[in-house]
Amino acid sequence: MSEQVTESMQSDGEPTDPGFNKVELLTAQQTDLLEEGVPIEPNLLKNILESALFTSTEPLSVSDLKKLLEVAPSTSMVEEVLKQLVLDYSPRGIELTLVASGWRFRSRPEMQGYLGRLNPQKQPRYSRAVMETLAIIAYRQPVTRGDIEDIRGVTVASPILKTLEARNWIEVIGTRDVPGKPELFATTQQLLDDLNLQSLHELPDLEEMGNLLEQGTSNEA
Repeated sequence: MSEQVTESMQSDGEPTDPGFNKVELLTAQQTDLLEEGVPIEPNLLKNILESALFTSTEPLSVSDLKKLLEVAPSTSMVEEVLKQLVLDYSPRGIELTLVASGWRFRSRPEMQGYLGRLNPQKQPRYSRAVMETLAIIAYRQPVTRGDIEDIRGVTVASPILKTLEARNWIEVIGTRDVPGKPELFATTQQLLDDLNLQSLHELPDLEEMGNLLEQGTSNEA
């Protein structure tokens, strides 16, 4: 029996049985690599991620990108490929950026003067009252309508809040436990995405916020 076993194995430990399919062995080895978090050749993974990000209308998180493959690559591998894409596009008119909701391609702000010639329609400009209300909510959240009025010193007209809600920059997240149960407002991830920010800690001042919002709503790739 031991001689038969020896005869059926090569010196490197692979079976020599004519009925053994080496393709099956390779497939099994590749599957093991997939399960260990080394899914596919890096250049192919880069092409897949690049295609997904280019065609998506919304930012994609790392977890979203890992769903592209039947056997998900490791998080570290996806992040490394994303860093490579950032470098690949660094000298170009399009950039890959990380925002609150995930990764996305967008045209660089300095390209807007040229791109605007294709679509001369002006982006909406928001009144100072709208921007001040947005800033108060962003920096003091969660706040009630009464809080906003106390800070601004004037009544907050309903259209102001409706404008911000329609743009999906603010939302009601609950009520304050006081008589009347006033609604509590907070900002959304959409606001951070439009500002090209990852977190509230990166919020700029009021004037810069307005400029960034004008850019952010017009420079998606």
